[in-house]
Amino acid sequence: MATSNRSMPNGSLREPSPEQPLSELISRTSSDIATLFRKEVELAKIEIRHDVRHTAKAGSMFGAAGFAGYLAVVLASLAVVFALDLVMPLWAAFSSVAALFAFVCFILFRQARTRMSEFTPGPEQTIETIKEDIEWAKARSK
Repeated sequence: MATSNRSMPNGSLREPSPEQPLSELISRTSSDIATLFRKEVELAKIEIRHDVRHTAKAGSMFGAAGFAGYLAVVLASLAVVFALDLVMPLWAAFSSVAALFAFVCFILFRQARTRMSEFTPGPEQTIETIKEDIEWAKARSK
């Protein structure tokens, strides 16, 4: 009788014997499938935790970069204002830079609004696949 190289999650080897009733084999198979499923879910949780930590670190770096970029824009704006002060009154220099930022804000807002109007929340492809699965199951049960 050849031995099986398959081991169970708890490390024990189980070999079906010809004397075992079918109900016991089905029960053991069901138990093995349930154990396999639990282990797969456990592995998925571990992977997701790792991914979340990695993403959180990257997100905090993006936040720091955004803040540094914000400071750079503020300081560059002040430099432009004081450079314009050499050729126009200070109030006109501040007004010119403010108008430039208002224009940039308007353009970015319009682009964002356009993109948001094209966005549809929800997993469309998954919903479509589930609908197809339901139709397939209905057709199969008839």
